[in-house]
Amino acid sequence: MSQQIWIVDDDESMRWVLERAFADNNWQVKMFEGADSMLAACEKSRRDGSGPDVVLTDVRMPGTDGMELLAQLKVSAPDVPVLVMTAHSDLDSAVSAFKGGAFEYLAKPFDLVEVLQVAERAVQKQQKPSQKRIQAPAKDKVSEIIGEAPAMQEVFRAIGRLASSSISVLLTGASGTGKELVAHALHKHSSRSEQPFVALNMAAIPAELIESELFGHEKGAFTGALQKRSGRFQQANGGTLFLDEIGDMPLAVQTRLLRVLAEGQFYPVGSHQLVKVDVRIIAATHQDLRKAVQQGTFREDLYHRLNVIHIRLPTLSERREDIPTLARHFLKRAASELGTGPKNLTREAAIALQNAPWPGNVRQLENTCRWLTVMAPGDDIRLQDLPPDLDTDVQQKHTTDWQSALEQALSEAFNNEKDGAFQDFEQRFTTSAIKIALKSTGGHRQKAAKLLGWGRNTLSRKLNS
Repeated sequence: MSQQIWIVDDDESMRWVLERAFADNNWQVKMFEGADSMLAACEKSRRDGSGPDVVLTDVRMPGTDGMELLAQLKVSAPDVPVLVMTAHSDLDSAVSAFKGGAFEYLAKPFDLVEVLQVAERAVQKQQKPSQKRIQAPAKDKVSEIIGEAPAMQEVFRAIGRLASSSISVLLTGASGTGKELVAHALHKHSSRSEQPFVALNMAAIPAELIESELFGHEKGAFTGALQKRSGRFQQANGGTLFLDEIGDMPLAVQTRLLRVLAEGQFYPVGSHQLVKVDVRIIAATHQDLRKAVQQGTFREDLYHRLNVIHIRLPTLSERREDIPTLARHFLKRAASELGTGPKNLTREAAIALQNAPWPGNVRQLENTCRWLTVMAPGDDIRLQDLPPDLDTDVQQKHTTDWQSALEQALSEAFNNEKDGAFQDFEQRFTTSAIKIALKSTGGHRQKAAKLLGWGRNTLSRKLNS
């Protein structure tokens, strides 16, 4: 017997595409343009013993939205896995979906093959009714983590899945990518959110003081210890301890940290009184810890203890589509800090920012927006208003280089009067474009087709030709 999926979306074209995709893969499909009609059908199906194996719902719809539908289904049909899809993806909606019991969270546009695979997995791993459900909390302020790029959606999805866990997390990524923001988000969306969040940057503290900072000390434990002091572990008890730049931690302190992670207890410096703590550890580094392990500067057992869950944060150059949105957010915040009106980013300036190299990542973009708020002469930020040290000509140089090379190659081919020379170049150019688009989207055909301005079927046809 074929599996049955119920799809809820107010967008008729989306319903048509999804219906075709599932029907072509031997699914029984039932379509609903609203949550209310779907809930009514669900109530009827409970009486006659039928019903869906999987539900796929959009979030934003007139009337009852997808999150409310999810909440009601978890009461009336807790066995049925629910897949949540949205074109307006952000961290809070991802966390709310997973906390509400969603099997998966899908950001539009998505690859239809991926949706089919997720639905198959949902059927195979149907959640049992006895599983504990954690209701999504009401949204508070909008998250500081902004992004719709595919790389950021992976980060949002990871945070959402970890929302009900106290497991250790290792954050890696270049400086300025927002590792501390993600650590705050992991804490804020966890069951420890009402308890302290304590941060300690290993690179900002002299090596001889790190042990005291972490574990505290007794009065007179060392020169300068004029009074008893609690360490960061005690301050974070019940909550989260964020250890930034963990790769800079001295080996001797790494040994003590490993013991605390294993036993949940330690002795403050100079004390014989055992202290017990319940702390979740989130560590972060821009270094390659595997290389540090090989070089003997980082303990392998500590690396494996911290690296239970690994989240890699993308550089700003890996999420360039987010740059205009981030810039407008930072301009608004800078204006609020300075007590002025926010400046407008012109299209030309936004494109230039999008093409700049950004070695300092999001932090550099934020500081640039502060500079622009103070230094740009008018309300509109123009191309000439951008900081002089920002290399906005990089993309233009690359564009000129490849255009010159193409023109020279075409000129040589045409001068040889070779028939079909342009068709040959066109085919090679198309092949290269497909290869690069697939590489930049991690092999995601739907997203690659969108970059190329084609439909997914067109891309598939060209790949198979």
